[in-house]
Amino acid sequence: MRMLFGLVLLIGLGLAGFAVYMVQGYVSQYQAALAQEQSARAEQIQLTEIYIADRALAYGEPITLEDAKLVQWPANHVPEGAFKVESDLFPDGTDMSRIVLRPMEKNEPLLAVKVTAPGEDAGIASRLGGGARAFTISIDASSGVSGFLRPGDRVDVYWTGTVKGRAKVTKLIIPSLQLMAVDQSSDSGRQSPAIARTVTLRATSDRQVAALTLAEQTGKLSLSLVGALDETLSNTVEIDQNTLLGIEEEEEVVEVKPQEKCVRVERRGTERFEIPIPCTN
Repeated sequence: MRMLFGLVLLIGLGLAGFAVYMVQGYVSQYQAALAQEQSARAEQIQLTEIYIADRALAYGEPITLEDAKLVQWPANHVPEGAFKVESDLFPDGTDMSRIVLRPMEKNEPLLAVKVTAPGEDAGIASRLGGGARAFTISIDASSGVSGFLRPGDRVDVYWTGTVKGRAKVTKLIIPSLQLMAVDQSSDSGRQSPAIARTVTLRATSDRQVAALTLAEQTGKLSLSLVGALDETLSNTVEIDQNTLLGIEEEEEVVEVKPQEKCVRVERRGTERFEIPIPCTN
């Protein structure tokens, strides 16, 4: 009986040891395959060097060499306008620094659209682009979205005025214009809302400048804030007081008076003749 028990125990220990050996072999094979796959993936990723911000940068700050850091970046995902070498970021040396146009956080890539050209200030003129014009209009709390406008936002411009022979009308004249500045500030990173007195719009053509000039002189301009991710262009919208209130104008019936005829009556024997003559009052 004892021999049988010992034999069963030995067989059990043998099976357990064999199971442990098999599990260890499977785990080793899995780890080796995983390491091989990770190594293959690492070899497939091509890296390049770009400059990133070494600290948080605010609007209007000059960028120095100490503010930039060169790091490894996946070559297939380099943002457009990234600086890869020092001579691109500071082509004329560190004496001609660039100015921050948009706030950047630490470790964010330095991009050409977020900084000025070397030695250039952060004024509006440097950000207009070819063919664009800056145009300033006066606003108040109601026409300026209650002070929630910031540089970089986009707005639809509405005109309200009186057209000859019609009631007062409101019409969308230019959709999706970019704000260049609010009052005298062009800092897109401003956080606190303020009631602005003027805003500067980025008109894309001379025609838009002329339209805004005429609209401001002949009526009242109002701004409608466009969503940050909204890429649709608003259709032409026009509404007058009758449309707003659902009033249908009755067509005026014009009574046509018969044309007056003037004649001179002549008799020839027994016959009577009517000869047309000009009417006199």
